[in-house]
Amino acid sequence: MNAFIATFMRDFALLWAGGGGALAPLGFFLGATVLVPLAMGPDRALLAAAGPPLVWIAAALAVLATLERLFQADLEDGSLDQLLLSQSPLELIVLAKGAALWCAIGLPLALAGAPAAIALQASPEQIGVIVASLGLGMAAFIGVGLVGAAVSAGVKRGGVLIALIVLPFFAPPIIFGSAVAAGEDVGAALAILAGCALGASALGPLAAAAALRLQAE
Repeated sequence: MNAFIATFMRDFALLWAGGGGALAPLGFFLGATVLVPLAMGPDRALLAAAGPPLVWIAAALAVLATLERLFQADLEDGSLDQLLLSQSPLELIVLAKGAALWCAIGLPLALAGAPAAIALQASPEQIGVIVASLGLGMAAFIGVGLVGAAVSAGVKRGGVLIALIVLPFFAPPIIFGSAVAAGEDVGAALAILAGCALGASALGPLAAAAALRLQAE
């Protein structure tokens, strides 16, 4: 657990280093969701129909932009070799990095879903559910993203490769998260979204750790 906490604190600090790097995806998300109503006009019915998918697509792209350097920097500066030599399981270290990413970027994005939903004409009763569903969706996105980041760690400018790997797996959280935001069968959609988050959080670190071991060989 000491290695888990140390890795979590290190990555959390690095995500906010350099003038607050974690603010970039948050700014992208808020900018995308706030500018959409200006472009689409005041038609409430149109915004209510198009708003939920746009919120989730913007959230997915914001997370995607943070994944490229997640393991690449560790591979370049030799930190990955130290992690592999550590007595702590590599899967636990990867889980710590994912948890740090969720706390630094996923949680602020989920909370930013409240003003975004208001801008897109969501009803006040939906705000809490939308924020909760985005929190689960961020966990699902990051769990899958760990695998894409690990596979592309040895590839320079591997953002395109990460997108090709993870975007198909982003589809289920986007589909069911949009259903929650639209108020369509909220209970069932939220349960499936929670299952996606749990599955990605459990399996993502295992697959990412295996990919990192191959990168180090």
